[in-house]
Amino acid sequence: MEVNPPKQEHLLALKVMRLTKPTLFTNIPVTCEEKDLPGELFNQLMRDDPSTVNGAEILMLGEMLTLPQNFGNIFLGETFSSYISVHNDSSQVVKDILVKADLQTSSQRLNLSASSAAVAELKPDCCIDDVIHHEVKEIGTHILVCAVSYTTQNGEKMYFRKFFKFQVLKPLDVKTKFYNAESDLSSVTDEVFLEAQIQNITNSPMFMEKVSLEPSIMYNVAELNSVNQAGESISTFGSRAYLQPMDTRQYLYCLKPKKEFAEKAGIIKGVTVIGKLDIVWKTNLGERGRLQTSQLQRMAPGYGDVRLSLEAIPDTVTLEEPFHITCKITNCSERTMDLVLEMCNTNSVHWCGISGRQLGKLHPSSSLCLALTLLSSVQGLQSVSGLRLTDTFLKRTYEYDDIAQVCVVSSAVKMEN
Repeated sequence: MEVNPPKQEHLLALKVMRLTKPTLFTNIPVTCEEKDLPGELFNQLMRDDPSTVNGAEILMLGEMLTLPQNFGNIFLGETFSSYISVHNDSSQVVKDILVKADLQTSSQRLNLSASSAAVAELKPDCCIDDVIHHEVKEIGTHILVCAVSYTTQNGEKMYFRKFFKFQVLKPLDVKTKFYNAESDLSSVTDEVFLEAQIQNITNSPMFMEKVSLEPSIMYNVAELNSVNQAGESISTFGSRAYLQPMDTRQYLYCLKPKKEFAEKAGIIKGVTVIGKLDIVWKTNLGERGRLQTSQLQRMAPGYGDVRLSLEAIPDTVTLEEPFHITCKITNCSERTMDLVLEMCNTNSVHWCGISGRQLGKLHPSSSLCLALTLLSSVQGLQSVSGLRLTDTFLKRTYEYDDIAQVCVVSSAVKMEN
C-alpha cells in the first residue's frame, strides 16, 4: 500500500495509521463426539478458553475484541480516519515544522490538514500528532499524500513526502424503477410510484438506519414501507432492520405533484426531477455510512394531443350481453379541436351505437365524458380496442387500442356467482 520516494537522511520520522474500530474475535471450534478417541478433551478445552462465550462454545461467538491486522476495506459513504505522527528521532531541536495531508482522488485534491500553521520547534524524542477525518464520496483509487517540511539548526530547509494508496469500494447497489398510476383521471394529479432496490454487496451485515426519499419541489412523497396495526406503525421488513450480505430489499414511495405545479403545467410533460434517495447504515461496531444518490429523473408519460382514459369499466361481463364503460377525452394540446368518434369492431368485442358521431369542439385542457356500450361474443379475457378520434381541423386521426381488458364469462357461471 505504501509507496515511498528514495530514502534520505531526515531528522524527523513520519508514521501514518488508519483509525478503525476493533472487531469481535471469532473462535474456530474443534470438537468431536464422546465415543471418539479424544473424548471430552476438545470440549473441555473450549470451555476453558477465555475467548469463547460460556454455554455457546461451538457457535464461533467470541467475547473478546481483536485489533485490525490489515488496512481493511473502505466503502463509499463511510468516514476515513487516519492518525498522523511526526517524531523527532534526532538529538537536535528542529524548527518550523509544517505537516500537510492531502487526499488525491481521480477528480480532485482535498486538503485534510487540521491546521495550516507551522510548529515553532520540536525537541528531541517529541512528536506532533494529528487526526484527520474525511467522508469518502468517490469510489476508486485514493492517495493520501503526507508532506513534512522543517528547518534544521543550521538553517537548512528540508522536505519529504510519503504516499499511501487505498481503494474505495461500493457498498450498495441501488436500482430504481418508476411506475405511473392514474389515481385521478383528470391528468393533473397522476401519482408516480418509485421502487428502490437496495442490495448489500459487502461481506458483512448492515443495519439499515434510514432509507428515505427527499422529493424535489414539484412533488409530495409518502413512504409505503410500513403498515398500521392497532394504531402502531410497523415496518414491512419486521423488527430487525439488518441487511445480510448480497441480500436485496425493496422500498416503495408514492409521489404526487403539488397542486401549484400541476395547475401551472397542466399536464407534467418531459423529463422531471423526482428527488434523491438518502441511505444511512451502520456496520460492525457502529461505523456509520451514508449515501445520497444523484437526482432521480423520470420521463413523464406522453399522451399526445388527445388523451383517452377510463372512468368506469366492469371487471367481469356476461357473454353476448351488453355492458357499459365510461371514457374521458382530454385535449392536451394548445389549440381547439373538433372531434369525431369512430368505433371499429374486433373479432371478440363489438361496439353498440353509431360510429362517426360528432363530439363537437373541445378547448385546450378541457375534457368530456362518454358513455359507451359494448358486447362480447367470445369468452375469456378480452381486450377493449377499436376507438378512433379524428380532428376535423387538421384531418388527424388518433387510434386507441388495447384500452382495457374485461373477463367474459357465460351466463351459467354468472348465475352461480
